[in-house]
Amino acid sequence: MSQSPNLAPLPVAEAQRIILETIAPIGVERLPITETVGRVLREMVIAPADIPPHDNSAMDGYAVVAADSAGAEAETPVRLRVIGDLPAGRVPSVPLSSGQAIRIMTGAPIPVGTTGVVMVERTKADGEFVDVSVSVREGENIRPRGEDVTAGSAILNPGDVLRAAEIGTLAAMRRSFVTVSRAPTVAILATGDELTEPDEPAAPGKIVNSNAYALAALVREAGGTPRTLPIVRDSPEALELSISEALAADFIVSSGGVSVGDYDYVKPVLAKMGLDAKFWRVWMKPGKPLLFGMLQDTPYVGLPGNPVSTMVCFLLFVRPALRKAMGFPEATWLPPTVTAKLAADVKTKADRPTYLRARVTWSDGGFVARVMPAQGSGVLSSMLGAEGLVFFEEGKKTGAAGEEVKVVLIRNPFE
Repeated sequence: MSQSPNLAPLPVAEAQRIILETIAPIGVERLPITETVGRVLREMVIAPADIPPHDNSAMDGYAVVAADSAGAEAETPVRLRVIGDLPAGRVPSVPLSSGQAIRIMTGAPIPVGTTGVVMVERTKADGEFVDVSVSVREGENIRPRGEDVTAGSAILNPGDVLRAAEIGTLAAMRRSFVTVSRAPTVAILATGDELTEPDEPAAPGKIVNSNAYALAALVREAGGTPRTLPIVRDSPEALELSISEALAADFIVSSGGVSVGDYDYVKPVLAKMGLDAKFWRVWMKPGKPLLFGMLQDTPYVGLPGNPVSTMVCFLLFVRPALRKAMGFPEATWLPPTVTAKLAADVKTKADRPTYLRARVTWSDGGFVARVMPAQGSGVLSSMLGAEGLVFFEEGKKTGAAGEEVKVVLIRNPFE
């Protein structure tokens, strides 16, 4: 590796900056719009035609000449002759003249000669006639051609995130395929002789490989495609073989093996394979041993082995990298930070900048953070229901109930 293992740990913000400066956007792919939810658009979309393509009725009622209804009231309605019926999807075949009306459904094209539509609730049908009991204004209840989109206008731009409204608009513009950022593939490696799979029998000294499953879920939530490799045993040869296989992915994320123990082989194996290391420790809690570098043009992130440290470090460092790679707007790369009031007193060791898992709610016009009672880096249950990470600067040992603190949101607190 290109850096000394004795390099001082980096502040979180500096580590995030290095990662984001290193990551480049990945390629694009062309997909059916039904498969692009959450993807980032990578082309400009020009409206080929007006939407709606013609003047149409905004409601069920009767197409009329507005002047005919002047002075109409419930007690003194205006009687018009009904000359036709126009459902949505049909084209009017006859023009409308004064003294006449055409029954019309919502979305149906406006007949020639029509200057207003009266809602059906303000009419009363009587055979071939209709009584109108309200005065209709010129243009009332008529949606003009191009009201939504004008032909030739740029309706969607590169960088737009495709959600329901954008996909519906693409369909309205007859675009069934669109070019979007490719979803990055993320190889996930978990290392350690102590690891077993969930369906293996419990055994002394063994722990379930929960990290790989949590990381795969986090990758999917971030918009990537996880590729979980088999557990890597504590052997340099096995680790090198697994990392070589992982190089087929866009990103490599490993958990465990980046500390200073006798069986932590990740750093020496990566050094042998030519890793261009940017850093390998971050001054934070939970999580301190965090390796980042480029391995043969592939970003490599070595996360700590403890479950909470793994997840917190993914959310603070890997997810932003994936978002940049997928072309999301820069303002959305890092998780948002809000101010919240502590729900109860909090104590910490204050030996490092600390991120405390917390439930975040909205009450009386502001956020409230309730810190989880157990904050050990191996207490995975402390992530259950956690919407945020309460941040305490190094040296801050206590927080009082009602005190305002910074909270990094890791999940939408309103869901």
